[in-house]
Amino acid sequence: MNDWHVFAVKYADRNTRTRRDSFIFDDNHDAPHPMDYFMWVLRRGEEVILVDTGYDAAEATMRDRPIRQDPALSLAPLGLKPEDIATVIVTHLHYDHAGGLHLFPNAKLHVQAAEMAYATGPCMCHDTLRMPFTAGHICEAVKRLYAGQVIFHDGDAEVAEGVTVHCIGGHSRGLQCVRVRTKAGWMVLASDAAHYYENLFARKPFPIVVDLQNMLDGFDTLERLASRKTLIVPGHDPLVTKAYPKATADHIWRLDHGPDQPGLIVDD
Repeated sequence: MNDWHVFAVKYADRNTRTRRDSFIFDDNHDAPHPMDYFMWVLRRGEEVILVDTGYDAAEATMRDRPIRQDPALSLAPLGLKPEDIATVIVTHLHYDHAGGLHLFPNAKLHVQAAEMAYATGPCMCHDTLRMPFTAGHICEAVKRLYAGQVIFHDGDAEVAEGVTVHCIGGHSRGLQCVRVRTKAGWMVLASDAAHYYENLFARKPFPIVVDLQNMLDGFDTLERLASRKTLIVPGHDPLVTKAYPKATADHIWRLDHGPDQPGLIVDD
């Protein structure tokens, strides 16, 4: 059995945030707390799986959250074109994770059934819950469904040999993490089940949440799924770019050998 190579592809950052944007309970809410935005590429020989799609320039303008790399072009240093991508795991349908679905027209999407139901159901009557979604992205997912390009999962499932998804919920009803077998062991791409290492290891919930208990229980799930704590990769933490080595370009990091500086993450 061959292990997967894993890459973190950074396409945007937002440095005007404070800790109140990242933690419900914190004693220093006004301190700066930047956020990075990633997609992830899993590769094993000719097999390629993209985890999430980022968001495009139009969404960046609408939300006043500029992107540094067009997600469709950011994979070029890995020798990949958007039309090459046949499989996308959508961890959830928030704008910054599913805002580029249209950029990868040939891909089948792996989505939790609970996420599609959530994004198209009564919860979207509430402005607060609807805020991280964009209607056009959800319509794109529905179009893919009617084109036979959506594969639904209900909880734990295998996407490919050595790659599994696990429904976490909490931040979004059908949020899923991705478990990948690597040379370093079982790595877990947490996506927004843990935006930051501090959310996870200090058990500090992120403020955008539909079910707080699911979010907190999800932290335990992430630790159970990973071979060790330092192989959990949060969805938005700039520490990822410091703990892991650069890959083929300045906006891409190699994850599958494990972190070069695990002490930046946690005592393992």
